[in-house]
Amino acid sequence: MAAGPAAALRLDALGPEGVYRTRAREVVTDTGGDPVLEMSLAPRLFVTRTVAAQRRAAPLPVAERAAALDRAAELFTSATLAGLGFTDYVDLTCRITGLPITVAETGARTVATAVAAAFDAVRAALPARTELEWRHQSEGAIWARCGEVLGVHAPGNAPGVHGLWPQALALGYRVAVRPSRREPLTAHRLVSALRAAGFRDVDAACLPTGHSGADDLVRAADLALVYGGQDVADRYADDPAVFVNGPGRAKILITAEQDWRAHLDVIVDSVAALAGTACVNATAVLYEGDARPLARAVAERLSALPVLPAADPRAVLPTSAVGNARAVTDRLARCAVAAEPILGAEQVVADLGGGVAALRPAVHLLDSPDPVTLGTELPFPCVWVSGWSRDNGLAPLRDSLVVTAITADQMLLDSLAREPSVTNLYCGAVATHHGAPHIPHDGFLADFLMRNKGFVRR
Repeated sequence: MAAGPAAALRLDALGPEGVYRTRAREVVTDTGGDPVLEMSLAPRLFVTRTVAAQRRAAPLPVAERAAALDRAAELFTSATLAGLGFTDYVDLTCRITGLPITVAETGARTVATAVAAAFDAVRAALPARTELEWRHQSEGAIWARCGEVLGVHAPGNAPGVHGLWPQALALGYRVAVRPSRREPLTAHRLVSALRAAGFRDVDAACLPTGHSGADDLVRAADLALVYGGQDVADRYADDPAVFVNGPGRAKILITAEQDWRAHLDVIVDSVAALAGTACVNATAVLYEGDARPLARAVAERLSALPVLPAADPRAVLPTSAVGNARAVTDRLARCAVAAEPILGAEQVVADLGGGVAALRPAVHLLDSPDPVTLGTELPFPCVWVSGWSRDNGLAPLRDSLVVTAITADQMLLDSLAREPSVTNLYCGAVATHHGAPHIPHDGFLADFLMRNKGFVRR
């Protein structure tokens, strides 16, 4: 596809020997359909050769990796990289993704913070009496890599997802990232910052490529980190070499002895923060009692959110091409057939002109906590509200990335803590999107990348 004059920015692949400009190119447009950049598409052979070169390279020493990560975090937010200063990069990310400008910037700064804290995150996963560096151990266990190259199949919904995979660099892996063709900017900028900070070209690669190239990357790498929906999770469910960050389906449970009115701020924040597009946004709220007043209160709060273009600093709702927005609402309408609309699908699409629409929040009330409906996750502030009883048990709460349980019932908390399909449990008034380096997100990445190896030195 040929680029027009507006697609002046070029993003080339970043391979093991530097910048690689390909004949195969793709134009990335903003939500209004205007071209904003032209991207090289790496051929499949280049992808596999890159991984092979990375596997042949030895990791940098620990101290060099630590210093380079600290430097990269600073450069990511301060330097001009691939022709873009930080502000320009954030502006383009806003235009491409439809994220509110403040959300795009917060996500970008979150990446920098996560890169600086990469060693803190991996040390939080380090087993007791185990050493990260074998030279510091005399007898016991050392942490050993399960491979040498991590392939990353990245999503394009928000910049913040790129804060996770640099932990692999901290652990000595070489990393090859296939950025989303929807939003390649963050991956490219981060790899550029890492290289400018002291990592070698072979340590971190950025490989825009098609679907077949993405499959080649997953197969060629020793381990892979893959993002996607339920179809992706099902595809790799039986592959121990693939770590899937799939659907979130975060939920809030409030039991009868709690006054939900005291927690309305946390509920609304869990649904609407980050423009409602993240896997950690709440998709369901369950209340042990009459849920109708709660649903109406949440809807009243959410309906007051302003409808604005993404570039407006006051914007809090995501935007999209009108056609894409209508496709989302069509899906919502199908899923909500048995629900009572408090804020229904018919009001979600707010046409902003120029082929762009904002997505207003949706709130639906369910007669019963149907697990399938409660697990319906859409890329805007969309929440299902339902009553819950002890007879319902944990079934409506299973398969959740986060459950925030606002309850004094310790036996219920015990059950949730034991439930293997609830990944993170937050007790009390904690937003579902809460995170920190010492809190695992769908487990610690290091749990997947490392193993304990017995070690004795005499």
